[in-house]
This record gives sequence, structure tokens and C-alpha cells, in this order.
Amino acid sequence: MDLRDYLRVLSRRWRAITVLTLLGTAAGVLLTYTAIPEYRATAKLFVSLQGSTDEDTAQLAQGNLFTQARVRSYAEVATSPLVTGHVVKQLKLKMSPAALSGKISATAQPDTVLLQLTVTDTRAARAARISNAVAERFTEVIRGLERPVDAESSPVRLSVTEPASVPTAPFSPRPAVNVALGLLAGLILGVGFALARETLDSSVRTSKALTDALAGFGGPPVLGSIVHDPQATSRPLALRDDMHGLRAEGFRRLRTCLQFVDVDRPPKVIAVTSPLSGEGKTSVAVNLAATLAETGASVCLVDTDLRRPSTARTLGLIRDAGLTTALIGRAEVQQLLQSAGSFSVLTSGAVPPNPTELLGSAQLKAVLRGLAEKFDHVVVDTAPVLPVADASVIASEVDGYLLVVRASRTSRDQIAEALRALRHVGASVVGTVLNMASPKEDRGAHGYAYEYRPQCHPAGRFARLARIFRFPRLARVVRVPRLARIAQALRRRPSAGTAPALPTPGGGPDSRLTAPVAALADEPPRPVAVEGSVQS
Repeated sequence: MDLRDYLRVLSRRWRAITVLTLLGTAAGVLLTYTAIPEYRATAKLFVSLQGSTDEDTAQLAQGNLFTQARVRSYAEVATSPLVTGHVVKQLKLKMSPAALSGKISATAQPDTVLLQLTVTDTRAARAARISNAVAERFTEVIRGLERPVDAESSPVRLSVTEPASVPTAPFSPRPAVNVALGLLAGLILGVGFALARETLDSSVRTSKALTDALAGFGGPPVLGSIVHDPQATSRPLALRDDMHGLRAEGFRRLRTCLQFVDVDRPPKVIAVTSPLSGEGKTSVAVNLAATLAETGASVCLVDTDLRRPSTARTLGLIRDAGLTTALIGRAEVQQLLQSAGSFSVLTSGAVPPNPTELLGSAQLKAVLRGLAEKFDHVVVDTAPVLPVADASVIASEVDGYLLVVRASRTSRDQIAEALRALRHVGASVVGTVLNMASPKEDRGAHGYAYEYRPQCHPAGRFARLARIFRFPRLARVVRVPRLARIAQALRRRPSAGTAPALPTPGGGPDSRLTAPVAALADEPPRPVAVEGSVQS
């Protein structure tokens, strides 16, 4: 994976990253407001040696080195029971000497004879009192430890250079730091989750990923990619609801690719199936039938999914009388065909208790053979391949299978297993189609998705200016009256090629209509292509 792949993964999983980042930030805010404030008070001490005033420079230097070495050892004495026990008794603290030692930290600054005693407590005034008491007791303990047995005074002297003062602001919690750390932790967790989810996700998302997966085990080619339409449930036929949309054009490309799968023997009876249910095979079958009928060919759609039939529900047809009715001999196939506008439909009929046996019977072979003789194309909507064997038993009666793969749901293993199941019965898989693909992710070989729709040019000088400066409302306001006058003039024009001379209140021809109509008659129509990105 290169940088673009990582950025694509992050953009795809932005919801999870955002949620985890917000959770981390919320955790930082919650920690800030639930934590007990703590205050720190620090007392500074200066360590020196006591001696005669006539010492030379060398002796002073040696004394300074001796003091620096001793200061590092003094830091450990500050938390000893000799200090903490006396302070607890002196201040009557409700804590043990060991608990007090956990609140004290003594640090010696490098290459100096300065010592800092810091006390952390939940109360500011008490922290200052404890720090000063510890400093006072600490000086007494050090003098006692450093005083020789037969001497009256200690050669080491500790002086408090800066007593502890009452802190005005708590040391902890720090809101800005906690929120920043929470946000950073949530962001790291979100990015890690996105990368882990992408690594463990074996589903195919784009046509390129499906092509690479099929090439790994010698699968059929990818014949098309159908973009996801959130309103596909309420608008099942793409050609009827939006004939120039991306979804409709995807089915037209699928139709074209099917025509070139085998030029010598083009598939006439095509079975549409999928590895599992819920991958949109019925939607593909219905729109493929409509697209084939768009060329003027006679098309019949047959629903052979006798377990969960959905063709009749999708097209709003009668389901109770259909394929199973003909298989048991209660009616002829011609009597059961229903019209879906441009193509005929043979619904599933009543759901039988033995669908696999009915699909493998000689009656079904006769029905498919008779439909293939009457219609130019027969599209068969079958059951999924992996759960049941219904789709495989009709392999000998169809010219090829079209495997529907749902983007971001069907895994590579499921695709390979479905292809193995079909090949095991000798079925010919003519190709695959990626269904419900994201327009942003599956942009084809050119890296973008586009629409090509017919569009009219606004007429008139002001309409052109409005179009140039991107004022569509102004263009419509200027365009409509002018087009109305031109249309009225064309209806009154006596003959083609001559401009009409319409009477005006003054008796002469209307000069405002003559020039535009003549120009309109001489100007050839110009198609307009609109190319724009798809927004989901």
C-alpha cells in the first residue's frame, strides 16, 4: 500500500476515526473534571561546609566538590522516617509517615549545592505547611548525621533560601494537556482501528479489486460496475426513473459487454446469480432485462428463485401464478406471462416444498427451451449459489451465468467458492458485475465518475451572460419568454427555411422575431455534454 491507499483507507473509515477521536477527547475532559485538584509547594535549601575563614582556594574547591557529592545522597534522606515521622507528629497529620513520604520529592540540581523539597497535597495551605516543616526537620537530621561524635557542631550547614509559599493554582489536573492527550490517543486508536479493519476486511470494494481477485484464481472478467442508489428500493428500474443516470449507464455498459462475450455464439439464456442473498441479483436481473429490451429485442425475465422470490414484488406483479403453475401443468406459459412495460415476466408462482426437484425437472427444461425460441433474450433470476443448489441444477439449460458481487460485502473467499460450485457442475460463467459500488471509490479506469445528459443552451444575449457568470435562475428568466416567442413564430412559419412575418399592432412584421427565428432555423443542433463529479 502506498500513501494514496492509506489516505483512501482513512477517508473510507472517517466515521470510526471521528467517533474514537471524540471519545478520546471526551475521556480527557471527563478526567479533567472528575480528578481531585492537587497543589505543589516547594522549599529550596542551600548546602555548604563550615570551616575556618583562612582556607585557600584549593580547599574551597575540594569542599565544593564534597558538598555536591553529599547533596545527591541527602535527597534520599528527605523521605526517610526520621523526617516524615517527626512532621506527622508536629503537624498532627491524619496520615502515616509512609503515606507522607509518597507526597515528598527531593531533587538536587546538577552541578550545584541546591536542594528542592516539593510536597504534593490536595490542599494548597497544607502543602506549604508540610513543605516548610519537612525542610526544617530535614536540616536538623542532616546536621545530626554529619556531626562527628566528639564534635559540638556539624561541618555541613543547610540553609533555607526560599521557603514554600501557598500555591495559587493547582498543579493537577491540567485541562489543556488532558484534552490534547485524549484527542491524540483517540486519533491514534481510530487510525489503528481503521488500518486493522482494512487489513482484516477481505471484501471487494472496487472493480479493480474484483479484477485482481478474479485474476488470482482464473475467474471470469468483470463486465460492469453498478453504482449504489439509496432509492433503488423505491425506484427499481433505473431506465424508467433516471434514464441518463449513472446506474442506468452502468446497466447499458453491462448489456454491451454481454454482447461481446462470445461474438460467434452470444449467450441467449443468461442466469443471474450471486454467492449469497442480499447482494442485488434480482435488481441486476430486472434492469438487465429492461436494458436488453431497450434495443428493441424481445426479452423475457424468469424468476426461478423458488425459495425467496422477489421479482414480482420488485415490479409490482402477481406472484401466485407463475413458473410453478406451469411446471405442475395447471396453465400454459403463454397464459402466465405478465408485462413489465418493455419486457415480459414469468414470476415464480407459489413457493413449492421441493424447489430443487422442480428446477431439475424436464418440465423446466421445456419451459426455458420454449421461451428461448420465442424471445430474443431470456434472463433467469436464480437463487444464491452457496446456500442452496437451486442455481446449479439449471446449468445445462442456460448459456451462461452472470455472478453478482456486492461491493464492500462479498468476500474474496465467497467469490472463489461460488465459482468453484458453478464450475463443478459444468456451468459457464460469462462474467461478474460489481453491484452497489460507491461512486467515490469505484471511479473506473479514468479515476472519476461522470454523467452525460442532454441539456439545452439558454438563448439570448442576457442568457449567455447568465450562463457564463453561473446565474442559472437569471438564465431561466431570460430564456423562457424568448423561447416562447420563437416557438410561436415557428408554428406560424409558412414554409421551411423562411422567416415568418408576423403582424404587429403597427401592421408590419415583428423585427424582434425575424432574426432569431432565421438564425434558429439555420443553426444545426448542438449536443451538450455535462461532466461532473458524483456526490453521495
